[in-house]
Amino acid sequence: MSALGRRLAALLRPGDLVMLTGELGAGKTTLTRGLGEGLGVRGAVTSPTFVIARVHPSLTGGPALVHVDAYRLGGGLDEMEDLDLDVSLPDSVVVVEWGDGKVEELSDDRLHVVIDRVVGAVDAGTEDDDRRTVTLTGYGERWSGEAAPGRSPGLSPGPAE
Repeated sequence: MSALGRRLAALLRPGDLVMLTGELGAGKTTLTRGLGEGLGVRGAVTSPTFVIARVHPSLTGGPALVHVDAYRLGGGLDEMEDLDLDVSLPDSVVVVEWGDGKVEELSDDRLHVVIDRVVGAVDAGTEDDDRRTVTLTGYGERWSGEAAPGRSPGLSPGPAE
């Protein structure tokens, strides 16, 4: 998941909104850690569950990474507006875990990443038990045409480890 995050970071630019969906332990924060490494941001990328949001400034002159965990937030954009993400969005890459139904209105252009753990691995407890299927869906003009993740070299919308 970390390697996928590093590859995905190469496609991201200021103003991008990335929504991460997956069960507990699916790898959302690990993917975000890889994004942070790929973007060259300051600070360890850890789950912001209890602080809701963390800002990681760039060390390389690129966009900051704003990492949000919306799990504890109620519904809708009202609570998200309190975080002022719309102010951060134009200059940052904003990644929101558990954002379904909460952040879609922030931007017409967004990348939705769904992470599913492979169930029923033949040898539970082995490396096969850690496999994931990752589905990338782009919305809006930003992710149409040649910018679509499935059309980018080195990044496939299919299964990832």
